[in-house]
Amino acid sequence: MDRTLKALSLVLSYPTRALQAAMPEIGGVLAADTRLTAAARRALRPLLEELGGRDIYALAEQYVMLFDRSRTLSLNLFEHVHGESRDRGGAMVSLLETYRAGGFEPVTSELPDHLPVLLEFLSMRSCAEARDVLADAAHIFEALNARLVRRESPYGAVFAALLQLSGARADPAAVAALLHEPETDPDDLVALDEVWEESEVRFGPDPNAGCPVSRDILARMDAPAPPVPPAPQHAAE
Repeated sequence: MDRTLKALSLVLSYPTRALQAAMPEIGGVLAADTRLTAAARRALRPLLEELGGRDIYALAEQYVMLFDRSRTLSLNLFEHVHGESRDRGGAMVSLLETYRAGGFEPVTSELPDHLPVLLEFLSMRSCAEARDVLADAAHIFEALNARLVRRESPYGAVFAALLQLSGARADPAAVAALLHEPETDPDDLVALDEVWEESEVRFGPDPNAGCPVSRDILARMDAPAPPVPPAPQHAAE
């Protein structure tokens, strides 16, 4: 198992007291991984310290405000590719089939494209396979990092670390396209409703890049849903 990907999956999960208790071990795993630069490991410390020592209710509120009430910071990766279009449903089914084919059955109420779920799956795959999948999502990680840094959130360091683990350089045009979407004040409920009702956003990775598994997981997100056959015509009696 790739313990670093598992650790990052936990760090990006909804804060609980159990997660707080595990922070020393999680911090030890991340501090020991030399795939991350010393600067990247240092950048993770403020978040780990905050998750380990801050009031749990404050942590939970912060998490919800960042990731659940802001579409542009959503941890559901397909949100950044398909928006709320019907293509997202087909991509979700394909991703779940990929999980099951790999012997992974998510035990969670979260959607299959939730980043902590994907990272847990990748933690059980080969290093090369995990790296290719992360590389296909590099532009999403870069955009999320930029938005979180702008908010002065320590969570940005997680996405910078994921970008390093991918070994990829995010496509500047793809990142710019994601960052072009305006952010919404999470306290403005009317504006939030309007954002979630906007039309589909399609910023996907190159379907010809990466390994076959990464194409199954990320690139097939852009595949159009199959057409609905017309209803049969019945002769009048």
